[in-house]
Amino acid sequence: MKLRALISDDESSARSRLRKLLVAHPEVEIIGEARDGLQTVEMVEELRPDLLFLDVQMPGLSGFEALQNLSRASLPLVIFTTAYDQYALDAFEANAVSYLLKPVNRERLAKAVERAMKIYKSVEKSAEEEQRIQRAVSAAAPSINKIIARRRDRFVLLGLEEVFFFRIEDGLVKVRTDAETYWTDYRLNDLEERLPDPPFFRAHRSYIVNMSKVKEIAPLAGGGYLLIMNDRDGSEIRVSERQSKRLHRMLQT
Repeated sequence: MKLRALISDDESSARSRLRKLLVAHPEVEIIGEARDGLQTVEMVEELRPDLLFLDVQMPGLSGFEALQNLSRASLPLVIFTTAYDQYALDAFEANAVSYLLKPVNRERLAKAVERAMKIYKSVEKSAEEEQRIQRAVSAAAPSINKIIARRRDRFVLLGLEEVFFFRIEDGLVKVRTDAETYWTDYRLNDLEERLPDPPFFRAHRSYIVNMSKVKEIAPLAGGGYLLIMNDRDGSEIRVSERQSKRLHRMLQT
């Protein structure tokens, strides 16, 4: 039995060192290398590796953010690699997740691979590991700074300043920019917890709105509000009764 592994690191020297060290582990088959977080998401979704060696600190999209954007069906076992970062290490150790400090040494790598193989062979242990990874990611990356969006077969990295609103449609969370609509793997409740507030506002159980992209706030009969967005379509979003009260308080301050 072999573990099909993907190496994700923005430093070519780090990828090369890990590849050389893994020669001593024939139970691990390297099927690809990713240079950044966005490419990591793309390659994991395409190749479906069993094991991911994931650098935590990468430009653009961190390792944590990459994991947040993977569908649960494609989530592999993860061995994190990191330069010393106490905040990250606390999250790993609190959740008993496997990690390697850079530069990676042979002994620690051997233990991490052995642990991964044992987990891979057990359905029960694999499920437990998935939960541990999710807890570690949540603890170490509580906020969202970038959004990975999808449209057809494309992955797009969006800055929060590009987002007009998120909405649930046909069971999917979709994100609207000025002229495009994409879908994401986030849940709306997760977005509400981790997006900066302000400017993001939960206008309705099906909508989160970037208030800096609102062109007009129109009062409605009965005390509600209609948000008219500044996108090309002039999208209109009705604020729920409960959230209208909160919006009213916000407007008074």
